[in-house]
Amino acid sequence: MASHTASQKYLSTRGGSYDLSFEEVVLKGLASDGGLFIPEDIPSLPADWHDKWKDLSFQELAFEIFSLYISPSEIPPQDLRGIIQRSYSTFRTPQVTPIVTLDSKRNIHLLELFHGPTFAFKDVALQFLGNLFEYFLVRRNEGKTGKEREQLTVIGATSGDTGSAAIYGLRGKKDVSVFITFPYGKVSPIQEAQMTTVTDANVHCLAVQGTFDDCQDIVKSLFADASLNANHRLAAVNSINWARILAQITYYFSSYFSLLRQLSNQSPSDSNPQIAFTVPTGNFGDILAGYFAKRMGLPVAKLLIATNSNDILHRFWQSGRYEKHAVPAPQAEGGIKEDGVQAHEEGVKETLSPAMDILVSSNFERLLWFLAHEIHGAQSSDVKEKRRIAGEKVRSWLNDLKSKDGFAVDDALLKAAKRDFASERVNDEQTIETIREVFCTTGTTGANGNYILDPHSAVGIAASVRQPTSAEQHYISLSTAHPAKFSHAVERALKGQDGFSFEQVLPREFDGMLDAEKRVRKIERRQGSEGVKKVIIEEVEKELRNAH
Repeated sequence: MASHTASQKYLSTRGGSYDLSFEEVVLKGLASDGGLFIPEDIPSLPADWHDKWKDLSFQELAFEIFSLYISPSEIPPQDLRGIIQRSYSTFRTPQVTPIVTLDSKRNIHLLELFHGPTFAFKDVALQFLGNLFEYFLVRRNEGKTGKEREQLTVIGATSGDTGSAAIYGLRGKKDVSVFITFPYGKVSPIQEAQMTTVTDANVHCLAVQGTFDDCQDIVKSLFADASLNANHRLAAVNSINWARILAQITYYFSSYFSLLRQLSNQSPSDSNPQIAFTVPTGNFGDILAGYFAKRMGLPVAKLLIATNSNDILHRFWQSGRYEKHAVPAPQAEGGIKEDGVQAHEEGVKETLSPAMDILVSSNFERLLWFLAHEIHGAQSSDVKEKRRIAGEKVRSWLNDLKSKDGFAVDDALLKAAKRDFASERVNDEQTIETIREVFCTTGTTGANGNYILDPHSAVGIAASVRQPTSAEQHYISLSTAHPAKFSHAVERALKGQDGFSFEQVLPREFDGMLDAEKRVRKIERRQGSEGVKKVIIEEVEKELRNAH
């Protein structure tokens, strides 16, 4: 039985919204002061965690980890187990998130996170979140009828995979309306079809003229809209929702134990490997879960951030400056720009890894709070004062980001950030090269004995390959999506290669999807958040009329 943290409460990264329960932060999604929710304390692992957890299934590990963050008075253990079982029964493999060794000489392994219903890593969190929403609503609406019943209005922005994963997690669920915004023409055809071919009455897809950051700004403005919040219970599915980060912590532990078992079978004497995780990173949620795992006590040597050409995070780890637009790099001899800080075009650059085409990484705010709490909060010994100082620093930085397009941190804070993290930037050409190299050099897994990476996973592998190698050092790189979701990049990398045929990679679930009936509404740039708000009010009222 897990040892529950009975008094775990949550606060906002910007200084307000203290003492909230797990249920409150899951249903609210975003704090009223605009901040993100984090636990007041990161729980430590039980003293005997390693021996007791090493042979647990993914579902059993999830129960032990979630129980450290969720009080049994909020979700009784038997109910929590039921939610977890329902969430991961939809996956196509019993391991849920298996690992595959891609390069035994360099000790590079791939954590496959695409075995859920929409073939993307976000299923791990959003199947769980969808069942949480349902659990809380069923409990709140017990014995209520008609207009007494609580209706949840779920709003999300997606650069591709979050939308379909949220839709598949919430489609058809009672008392829940789902509104997903995505940048029109900037997600892959399969990703768009996965969203727009779901015709359940409670699912609404909105194609926004603009970028993912525009969609994300719309969602944040809707959560800050007093009149909309007064009449609708809004909930978030983006990785701003704490439950998504919590769910993702599990596969860091699961892959750690999987690799230990694998290494033990190969060489029983190799009992103390150094394990680092490489994470293709856009909104910083996936790697943030690894940070929580490390802070809890999982022995992680390093967390490696792998960005594409939208490299705001990479530039931060190089310079301590978090800026939307990079400063032009100095010229080296011969007029070639030095690698490091790269000159950028205005705004988001479209790449072959579109889910990472993000200008501002929302979840980075959560890490900033913990770093500010450690470095700037050290001036006080009072717990509440330390939290207040951290929230004030974060609020100040985020205000500068909004008004000045960036901010800088001091050397002590950057040093603290580098203690747990390192970063690499991978461009499109390197992404293509990596897909091709892995296909040509693997011979034990995948189609025709050759492993096919999607472009996001390729960014992670490219970053891993650059790292120092040793017999003890192992890299687990997170694979974020099935390659069939990004046919353009895969075809470009592998067309003409012996043994490659895209049809062989295509899951049967995708057959005919591009030609199926679609339901989507387009939001013009000029309509913005007001246009989305109008659609939400109109559609929710229609659903309520039909329900009653």
